[in-house]
Amino acid sequence: MSTDNLDPLSKAIRIQTPRTQQQEHSTPLYLTSSFIFEEAEAMRAAFADETDDNIYSRFSNPNVDEFIAKMCALENAEAGFATSTGMSAIFSSMFALLGQGDHLLCCSSVFGSTFTVVTKYLPKYGITCTLVPANDKEAWEAAVQPNTKMVYLETPTNPQLEIIDLEWAGQFSKKYNLILNVDNCFATPLLQRPTDFGADLVVHSATKWIDGQGRVMGGVIVGREDLVKEIYLFCRNTGPALSPFNAWVLSKSLETLDVRMQRHCENALKVAETLQSHPNVSWVKYPFLPTHPQYEIAKKQMTLGGGVLCFEIKGGLEAGRKFLDHLQMLSVTANLGDARSIASHPASTTHSKLTDEQRTAVGITPGLIRISTGLEKVDDIITDIVQALEKSAN
Repeated sequence: MSTDNLDPLSKAIRIQTPRTQQQEHSTPLYLTSSFIFEEAEAMRAAFADETDDNIYSRFSNPNVDEFIAKMCALENAEAGFATSTGMSAIFSSMFALLGQGDHLLCCSSVFGSTFTVVTKYLPKYGITCTLVPANDKEAWEAAVQPNTKMVYLETPTNPQLEIIDLEWAGQFSKKYNLILNVDNCFATPLLQRPTDFGADLVVHSATKWIDGQGRVMGGVIVGREDLVKEIYLFCRNTGPALSPFNAWVLSKSLETLDVRMQRHCENALKVAETLQSHPNVSWVKYPFLPTHPQYEIAKKQMTLGGGVLCFEIKGGLEAGRKFLDHLQMLSVTANLGDARSIASHPASTTHSKLTDEQRTAVGITPGLIRISTGLEKVDDIITDIVQALEKSAN
């Protein structure tokens, strides 16, 4: 069956590796490290890139290829490569395309490990980076240098949920002939498609919403075919490959991504609305709350507000830790995008290696709590958060 004329959501369900003689309905696992050739000429042609035959699962496997094809359909991208983790996708998308003497423009509000990569590790190879406040357009303009090659950003950002105008980002990158590289992990391609606004690359930690149940790790890079080709060659030789089993899990997960994200977003909005009036909460931030500073931008480029919200608990660092200790249902873990609701305290965990000044600069306050809203009944989620808030204030 051809999937060419299907909606991307249907493609995420119906794209499938060609069936074997067993006529299986669900794609089987291809747990093999290598693939055989019937003759020397076929093997030569495969290594010469004259055919699409599988060679070695470090860079070519039917399960991985199926997952990539689905992600390309969802993100409206020409090509892709899947990696072992989200961070390997982020690093590879930068390191494969940047070289000594190049300059990177990076949103200052990014995941803690991404911050470390661009400020500590890329400079070791002669790649400089300027961190720019998410929504300071004048600062972005002023930061462009003659050797600037790439723009990297998250939207919504982690964990402050700032929204960057992707239409503006696309125009800005095109104006200066820069590669626009967007981390779309928080929104997923179900809520926004950066390629529609001019993004050249889109990266995901598939460990999060794509998997959706906290089972496996994975990452993926999709985008322009010429750029992905360079990333493929880099990853083929350095080895940050996604395993066939994890790819199989992630491909199956995409079949339910649409219905899962609808419930995640519905629950997150209700939780955010409830917390707005709680006496122990200073502020709440969620992209689809009218009080969000970039609410209009979020409504323009996102179909729903996502499954993550954050708020400031009164009492600072100590209150934030006490809040986590008093939770009874929500999980306290270093992840998000799970069927189970998760609470985290960035100042003491994911962004703890930043200095106080660096955390302040990106809006990570001592009492900031990030909630990844799961699929439980929303009343149960709210009840647990409220009782923990009340106990943490004592």
